[in-house]
Amino acid sequence: MPDFGVGSWPARRARIDPDRLAMRQGARELTYRVLADRVDQLAGAMASAGVRRGDRIAYLAANNMAGFETFFAAGRLGAIFAPLNVRLATQELHYMVSDCEPKLLIHDGEQAHHLPELAGSGSPITEAIDLGSEDDAGYEHFLLSGDEPPGEPEENVGLGDDAVILYTSGTTGKPKGAVLTHGNLTFNTMNQLAHADVLGTDTALCIAPLFHVSGLGQVSLPTFFKGGCVVVLPRFDPAAVLDAISSLRITSFAAVPTMLQMLCDHPAFAATDLSSLRYVIYGGSMVLERVAVAWQRCGVVLLQGYGMTEASPGVYMAVPDGAVERPTSIGSPHFFTDVSLRPLSDRGQDARSGELLVRGPNVFRGYWNRPADTEQALNDGWFHSGDVVRVDDNGWAYVVDRIKDMIISGGENIYPAEVESELSLLPGVLDCAVVAVPDEQWGEVGMAFIVAADGTGWDAQSLRDALTGRLAAYKIPKHVRVVPGLPKTATGKIRRQDLRAAANL
Repeated sequence: MPDFGVGSWPARRARIDPDRLAMRQGARELTYRVLADRVDQLAGAMASAGVRRGDRIAYLAANNMAGFETFFAAGRLGAIFAPLNVRLATQELHYMVSDCEPKLLIHDGEQAHHLPELAGSGSPITEAIDLGSEDDAGYEHFLLSGDEPPGEPEENVGLGDDAVILYTSGTTGKPKGAVLTHGNLTFNTMNQLAHADVLGTDTALCIAPLFHVSGLGQVSLPTFFKGGCVVVLPRFDPAAVLDAISSLRITSFAAVPTMLQMLCDHPAFAATDLSSLRYVIYGGSMVLERVAVAWQRCGVVLLQGYGMTEASPGVYMAVPDGAVERPTSIGSPHFFTDVSLRPLSDRGQDARSGELLVRGPNVFRGYWNRPADTEQALNDGWFHSGDVVRVDDNGWAYVVDRIKDMIISGGENIYPAEVESELSLLPGVLDCAVVAVPDEQWGEVGMAFIVAADGTGWDAQSLRDALTGRLAAYKIPKHVRVVPGLPKTATGKIRRQDLRAAANL
């Protein structure tokens, strides 16, 4: 071995130490050594329960260290991690369970009321495991219940194997399961490392839910890769987040603009020590200028990113050098990601503006059991984003319009077709349409235009009451307007741009 000398780089370099903290949640801490042992034990328990390569493992719980253990253990076996949105109604969850047919369901106590419908007679789920239970069905008991940890699988789990199914709201009224491979997640991690200076000494905060791709891909997996520590918060609470940043010396986290706004509006924000934060990644929509200024005044670098579930999620991200001067820019493409702008004939032929197309090793392999939707989305090998992007003379990109009608509310994607399909089932609703309108707190919310039969009346509260339990609360339109008819084209398509203009909010 060459002698590099005292104080040279090999002697001083950071290394992944098995006895360093990998995760912490409240008073609980796991080193990398203990985490690896628990993942092996959990994989052994899953194998003893009949889980085989390609089987799905559903996770329905608030953020928890057990969620990451489940993700890693499923990957150990070649099984597929399928985290489900805890904000959804039972009816919505039942559709997803029927679609991906998981063998096991790991859940917390707050989600137990869904079990009779999800894990009852005829369900593909053979065992439901309660994270908080101390009885025989409890998670810790299950983890220790298996045979010896599994050896090497009969066939190695490779980059092309499926790792995660994440459900995205469907443009046709039903969610689609985007399948991300181990390679997709790996290259997204490489992309993040190329854009953000992730260190092995980092302590990252996981506040984005694990059923969103950003919960895994934006900060957590890159931090694990470098041997840093991930602090898990069960759910977003501004006071808890600010306390964690200060007391645990958090170096980074990922958020949506609504979270950043709620944090800087909290009474404790001004007194919170934010000096440990090296950067914050956000996306989903643009942050309000006053919010960006509030964070920047505290010396925190905000890096806006642009992505989607189908890209694991990163496509673009700003870099620290220039982000402050361009607060509305999504930055430049990630290193292992190809982008192209398809000109839109009705908007001119400017080569610097067009519909964004994406391809690369971080782009998903397709939608679960939906070959036609997959073929349409990956037309000619490119994923069609539906968003119009403009690139300035310096190469910084900006999202200027959406071809899709998707509503982004507090970082959550809402597709009008899904909401409209439920609205159309309500008594007296003859026709309906849902469009995005601006909202001070959430960025955007839904506004429903309803054509009602004589003698029936709907307002925001009665509509919310009728849809509660059928749709997640954030999908239910905040505003309702009863109209005599909806503006339509000659071919019968709703002119949503006319409805947005008519909202006048």
